[in-house]
Amino acid sequence: MPLTRSVAAFSLAVVTALSPSPRHQLADSRSELLVDAASLKSHLNDPKLVILHVGTKEGFDSLHIKGARFIQMEDLSAPHDMSPGVRMLEMPSIDTLHARLERFGISDDSRIVVYYGDDWVSPSTRIVLTLNYVGLGANTRLLDGGMPAFVAAGGAVTKDATPAPKPGKLAPLKVLPTIASAEWVRDNATKPGIALVDARAAVFFDGVRPGGAQGHQKVGHIPGAHSVPFDSVWTDKNFLKSPEQLKAIFAKAGVKPGDTVVGYCHVGQQATAMIFAARSLGYKTMLYDGSMDDWAQRDWPVEKK
Repeated sequence: MPLTRSVAAFSLAVVTALSPSPRHQLADSRSELLVDAASLKSHLNDPKLVILHVGTKEGFDSLHIKGARFIQMEDLSAPHDMSPGVRMLEMPSIDTLHARLERFGISDDSRIVVYYGDDWVSPSTRIVLTLNYVGLGANTRLLDGGMPAFVAAGGAVTKDATPAPKPGKLAPLKVLPTIASAEWVRDNATKPGIALVDARAAVFFDGVRPGGAQGHQKVGHIPGAHSVPFDSVWTDKNFLKSPEQLKAIFAKAGVKPGDTVVGYCHVGQQATAMIFAARSLGYKTMLYDGSMDDWAQRDWPVEKK
């Protein structure tokens, strides 16, 4: 299933590092994407803080950060539907996202922290990517190391139910151009300045195992793609790797400084973990939301390593 050391704290604490910024601004550096356990621990009582727990409901019920609210990818995406011809995890309408975010108590001035229980990194980065997509990225941080890091830091955790949040108040959402269509990928993947990156495990990229929707599987990867497996950019303790390590990983894959990184995977989940790492290095990024599931159903060409 899903798959991030401590880096930026909330700076002058939550007040500075998570203070609202212009809604159109893309948070694209490590200090603007991550918060460490010690900083979150010391600011749990911030009234504008919204903490979102990503994992299983059973895991949340047994232990979660005090005040956290349980969220699933399906809360901010199309339903998890394995039916033939149906694509999973597509971005819903902007009106749907607006209503659902408010339901979680998110307002324009909220300071949002997303964290993963256990190793649910890529579902968490999918939530982060969605928040960035609707213009809330500057107000959002991912907890580096997730709940295990928070527990290790002596943070307040509980199994008590979190009271239902008071609905938030959001202005109309301003969508950022961070989602790529299949047609855009087809027409731009090999252009200078564009780095199409396959975040699936190497066995899928190399064509050892087929990928794509059931009944429409393909062996190989989208032509022109580079390979950066989603779990290669995180440590075995689920901390985001150091900038030096990440720069080496992307350079080895053939991604050049200044490229726009366009990520894809199976259905648009795992790629968000790779995209998060690319953003931490300052790359402009996009997600091909349909990913190989969509590409294969269109019966478009692939290539092997």
